[in-house]
Amino acid sequence: MTHDFTPWLAWLDEQHQQMLDDTLALAEINSGSLNHTGVNRVGEALVRLCQPLGGDTEILPVAPYQHLNAQGELDQFPLGNAVRIRKRPEAPLQIFLCGHMDTVFAVDHPFQQIQWLDDDTVNGPGVADLKGGLLVMINALMALERSPWADQIGWQILFNPDEEIGSPSSAALIAEAAKEVDLGMIYEPSFPDGNLAGERKGSGNFSVVVRGKAAHAGREHHLGRNAIRAMADFIAALDDLNGQRQGVTINPGFIEGGGAVNIVPDLCISRFNIRLEQVDDEAWCQQHLDRLLADINARDGISIELHGGFGRKPKKLSGANQKLFELARDCGAELGMSISWLPTGGCCDGNNLAAAGIPNIDTLGVRGGKIHSSDEYMHVSSLTERAKLSALILMKLATSSDRSWLGER
Repeated sequence: MTHDFTPWLAWLDEQHQQMLDDTLALAEINSGSLNHTGVNRVGEALVRLCQPLGGDTEILPVAPYQHLNAQGELDQFPLGNAVRIRKRPEAPLQIFLCGHMDTVFAVDHPFQQIQWLDDDTVNGPGVADLKGGLLVMINALMALERSPWADQIGWQILFNPDEEIGSPSSAALIAEAAKEVDLGMIYEPSFPDGNLAGERKGSGNFSVVVRGKAAHAGREHHLGRNAIRAMADFIAALDDLNGQRQGVTINPGFIEGGGAVNIVPDLCISRFNIRLEQVDDEAWCQQHLDRLLADINARDGISIELHGGFGRKPKKLSGANQKLFELARDCGAELGMSISWLPTGGCCDGNNLAAAGIPNIDTLGVRGGKIHSSDEYMHVSSLTERAKLSALILMKLATSSDRSWLGER
């Protein structure tokens, strides 16, 4: 049986200006990950925008974010609340929709303003990553709710406050949702040409503390134990692991230590990131990390300790995920879009959902680019374009009589 989805897709054309206004209003609220007040303001705005959907709304406090400071001690920072909205949990098909409220731009970052680059391109903090995507999601659901097929789909939205720092506190909410849903739709920005991210690398964020012994650099240099030198040796050996295992990349990204140059430094802090393609790569990395740590700890008067871990597994494409991408491609073709999917080294909440066995597309948001920089931009026309894509996917799913593919490994 064929269905005419045109009236509900055409409704989205009428929403374009409101979608744009709402996106820019959200982008004007600073919601750097550690600005919990700003993140909560975004959450409050989203609750208001979602009221016409008629779901049951929960405001969910999450655990504070732990960060190793320059003294080698763990600080805690409060995070904004997560927002969860649910509707029709008894429906035959359950869908999880997710988008983050935080950005990488702290409250004191110089990039806070919106400016137009041309008639279809706006530059601003979070316009693409991910505030435009939030309006795409909400309006696609509104189109579904207006259709006669809405009762076939139950959905839950998660607006999470901490994706840009790896979703450490909202990961449990994603795992909880994975027990209740059949598939996921996540609203990270697409590639600038509209293509989707397919397979994704996994990621781990780590911090290292080296402690030595302070001493006068001239009179008693021999009594000191230089923490910076030990850290330099550790980082050099760590970086040498690059190229030893296919798909594994290690990036030492930060180092801090020392002070007055007439004192042997007794403390040094470093942070690094690891990306990997295969789940088994984690064990390989951990084995080598343990060896490097043991080598440094064996030195007289020196200690080293590791914090952090692998927060996101690699996202591999199951049979069900492949079918979901094919559905998106076919829907795109009906709307005049050419869509394919490409592997990427980046990761997001789609990794978390895939690790729990839930097929998902995680780049259903707006077309944009130069994210995580002050040149971030969004193509304004993509608000309606991408809302139509999601709405058509939802309505095709709602009217399909064959959902057996959801179980394909």
